[in-house]
Amino acid sequence: MPDIVNVTYAQTGQSSKLNALGMREMQEKVYQARDAQYLLLKAPPASGKSRALMFIALDKLVHQGLKKVIVAVPEKSIGGSFGTTKLKEFGFFADWEPNDEYNLCTPGMDGSKSKVQAFKNFLENDEKILICTHATLRFAFEELDESKFDNILLAIDEFHHVSADGDSRLGELLRSLMAKSTVHIMAMTGSYFRGDTVPVLVPQDEAKFTKVTYNYYQQLNGYTYLKSLGIGYHFYQGKYTSAILEILDTDKKTILHIPNVNAGESTKDKYKEVDLIISAIGEVQKVDSATGVIYVKRNKDGKILKVADLVTDYVNRDIIQTYLRNIKTVDDMDLIIALGMAKEGFDWPFCEHALTIGYRGSLTEIIQIIGRCTRDSNNKTHAQFTNLIAQPDAADDLVRLSVNNMLKAITASLLMEQVLAPNFKFKPKVSDDDKAEEGEIKVHGLKKPSSQRTKEIIESDLNDLKATILQNDTMLKALPGTIDPEVINKVLIPNIIAKKYPELSEEQVEEVRQYVVLDSVVKNNLMIDVATIKKAIREDEGIKKAIAEANPNQIIEKELIPKIVQTVYPDLTADEASSFSKLNVTMPTGNNDDTQADKRFIRMAGQFVNIDDLHIDLIDRINPFQKAFEILSKDVTPKVLKVIQDVIEATRITMTLEEAALLWDKIKAFANTFKREPSLNSTDPLERRMAEAIIFLKEQKRKTNNGQG
Repeated sequence: MPDIVNVTYAQTGQSSKLNALGMREMQEKVYQARDAQYLLLKAPPASGKSRALMFIALDKLVHQGLKKVIVAVPEKSIGGSFGTTKLKEFGFFADWEPNDEYNLCTPGMDGSKSKVQAFKNFLENDEKILICTHATLRFAFEELDESKFDNILLAIDEFHHVSADGDSRLGELLRSLMAKSTVHIMAMTGSYFRGDTVPVLVPQDEAKFTKVTYNYYQQLNGYTYLKSLGIGYHFYQGKYTSAILEILDTDKKTILHIPNVNAGESTKDKYKEVDLIISAIGEVQKVDSATGVIYVKRNKDGKILKVADLVTDYVNRDIIQTYLRNIKTVDDMDLIIALGMAKEGFDWPFCEHALTIGYRGSLTEIIQIIGRCTRDSNNKTHAQFTNLIAQPDAADDLVRLSVNNMLKAITASLLMEQVLAPNFKFKPKVSDDDKAEEGEIKVHGLKKPSSQRTKEIIESDLNDLKATILQNDTMLKALPGTIDPEVINKVLIPNIIAKKYPELSEEQVEEVRQYVVLDSVVKNNLMIDVATIKKAIREDEGIKKAIAEANPNQIIEKELIPKIVQTVYPDLTADEASSFSKLNVTMPTGNNDDTQADKRFIRMAGQFVNIDDLHIDLIDRINPFQKAFEILSKDVTPKVLKVIQDVIEATRITMTLEEAALLWDKIKAFANTFKREPSLNSTDPLERRMAEAIIFLKEQKRKTNNGQG
């Protein structure tokens, strides 16, 4: 199957450069907010969040008068990211030097009396830094008064583990400390998305945090080696273990995550699955008792591969984990097979391919897994995430679950495309003369945020909001194109926004709705920059030769230019590429440079629209799930598409008056054009929906006439 997402980056090297204080671009951005009492950092894997915390913590200890720093991580292995780090040699005023005695991410129960007592001892002595797990923090807090955290910086890594749910002990701890102590908090996460859709913080608590966001595009675009990232999926029938070699390329450094034993893709025997995967690759030669590495002789050519098994529960699993933490060269490991491990905080820079079996219900987990292969490393220019999922089969008792998983896998990929794409600043266009600056897109009819809260949501929370929208069961049913775009944009999406942000007024919901729909539609559709095309044409040797040989313009415009356009924008069809030869895309003569007349276009609903002519009414007529519909139409067989549509048909959304009202004008236009009413038996899903709207409205009228409405 082709990639659903393929993003190319500029390799600027910017995200890894150090300033005079030894800080990367993201860390410098965080340090500028160091005086905030509550700081929320959203930044992708490998951007340097742990070191950013060190800079903030040392400043609070040395310059802001705080007494201590407590760093809480979700699991022991991540504690190593906060070990002793020399910062002075890069220009900072102090080194990060925790005492090993107060690194509680050591073997043993996280809630043991010894660890809880060590935590309590730390609060009473002169030590400055403590590192522990979330669990140890929770157990210790149960025996402490909130005042014990006065003038202390509490850093919570992987902050998405916190929840606003009343049953979340970590969330309750946080709320209690914010209400009853002078604690400072630094929350860090690579993803703010929770699979259960419960918010991480309630709005009134979240409003207290100063937010620093460093997005995926900034991180990956600033790499030195990594040039591109692909995100795709592959369908299989039967058992995944028999299809694994169709997608597993053992020439690439790979992390393979097998399915949870409760997932439909699982064989229910995780140990046997590991054996079958290894057997499909080759023959085990030996297991090194000193390192835990499995040496496998590959079937196809006899090459010896180094494999790590993080699935099998055996006494010496710590040995292989220690080995993996100390990998130094690209030759030290070839394949890691994991289940619940090798996700958060796991660092293997040489990894080229993250292959995941079965749909992951948490978008956070998907982002964490993708982050395993997006480290910048000199052994790779491309990173790949592939999701291997079961193809729906009408004869399968679990067909509804299988369809749901497929749709969720596609929406997760669409969300990642949104996360990975460059950000645009959208602003209202007040007149035709109102020109956009670099990085801006101005849109007619777009509302300006009327409050600080809507401004914050639009500036830093759109991806989180998109995750909520894409996880909504009703929205999933819109993927096969069975719901009118205006119903999606004007009814379903605002309802989700109002539920997620109950503090917003109706007008504020509309403001947020416009921006999230606009951002989704623009990022889901191909942007064409004529200036980029012209530059490629002017630099093309074939064009130069054709002009030198005085070839007719017809050859240049009809043959050469379309090929160049498709090279620059490979997603364009041949016909679309040819259309740009008519848009004044010709070679300049002498010193003439006509770039001032260049335009940017966006492909929407089968046509190219000038960016300067965008209107919010046009955006509202575009299905933000159009790409998902195209994927389903092109990448699955008609039989599978029919299975998907039948499952969705059986669980249709209930018609609302709002939807029926929006469809009414379309129904009248349809009747005028075709001289008949829409049919329930039509093969066009939108026509069927209009037919259902007629039935619904007739039923509403009947109820009203009978005094039931």
